[in-house]
Amino acid sequence: MHMIIDELLRQNSLALPASDFMAQALYHPEQGYYRRPLGPWGFEGKDYYTALDLGPLLGEALALRLERAWERLDRPGVFTVLEPGAGRGWLGRDLLGAARGAFAEALVYVHRDDNPAAREMAAKALEPWLESGKARFIQEGDGIAPFSGAILSNELFDALPAQPWRWTGEAWEREVLTADGPGWEASDAGEAGAWFAAHAEDGLQPGDGSIWCEGLPQLVAELCGALQAGLFLAIDYGESASRLLSKGAGLRRYKGHTVDGRWWEEPGESDLTADVDFTRLESLLRGAGLSGSGHVSLSRWIREHAPLADWEEAWQSLDSVARVKRMENLLQLTLPGMMGERFRVLEAWANGCSAS
Repeated sequence: MHMIIDELLRQNSLALPASDFMAQALYHPEQGYYRRPLGPWGFEGKDYYTALDLGPLLGEALALRLERAWERLDRPGVFTVLEPGAGRGWLGRDLLGAARGAFAEALVYVHRDDNPAAREMAAKALEPWLESGKARFIQEGDGIAPFSGAILSNELFDALPAQPWRWTGEAWEREVLTADGPGWEASDAGEAGAWFAAHAEDGLQPGDGSIWCEGLPQLVAELCGALQAGLFLAIDYGESASRLLSKGAGLRRYKGHTVDGRWWEEPGESDLTADVDFTRLESLLRGAGLSGSGHVSLSRWIREHAPLADWEEAWQSLDSVARVKRMENLLQLTLPGMMGERFRVLEAWANGCSAS
């Protein structure tokens, strides 16, 4: 991977935009982090874990939310759930395992992720439903046939290549990698600069900065263009545009369950992410014809939509070890300072569906 980056530096006159570095480090066909034969998810010996590693409660809560969306669509015979960036397929497994009754009969899960490690693990996780036709795979380059149901993403948008920018008080600078290391160079921020200026609550201040994902509009248009009716739901790191600007959002690197801002180190061997600009994502969804968009913390979303009293009652029949695991899973999703407070959930509706 270092040879690839060196060649890109030469091609870019020794100043490679951070977004181009991120694209290669994560998605280079042979040496990208998300094209490796072994997956990064989990605990010991891995780089990071997700809410799915903590237990099934997120999937169970989402299954109930999707069932309500199915009811608002007048209970169609087929309710398709497309998960782009689906990783190991664990969310699909948990959804399919939690669905009951007529909703379970209508539910079809579609896994979309070209990561070879993810595809292999998903084939195992989804095996019973693949055999029955309740789950299937599609490639990222494949067209998406129009459908009614839901688009569900979990930590998808924070993995899109993103470019950090900062305002000096007089001009915009973008973060780059040079032969001597990382740095900042003056550059025309174009559409990104106009967006940032429009969303700075008190006007741009020196040191304000944020990230700009060039590929976000295309992905949103592709996904929303296929959703004829139903729910768009995204779970991700991020904030509003104004909050990202004020804190100077940049790229993060995950390696061995530690996180830092040294995105230029170990390309292809560590994960890179960026906060999602939820204000921009909402704007793009409205532009695609969706309505009722809004985002809240995952912990608040769980408290609003999960049947907490029913869960507590049902857990009384479990053995003590299983009961403690379920409670720990719930606390991680709901307590201040835990995972549920670090993520946000955005919902939007296609074809006039109610957001209630």
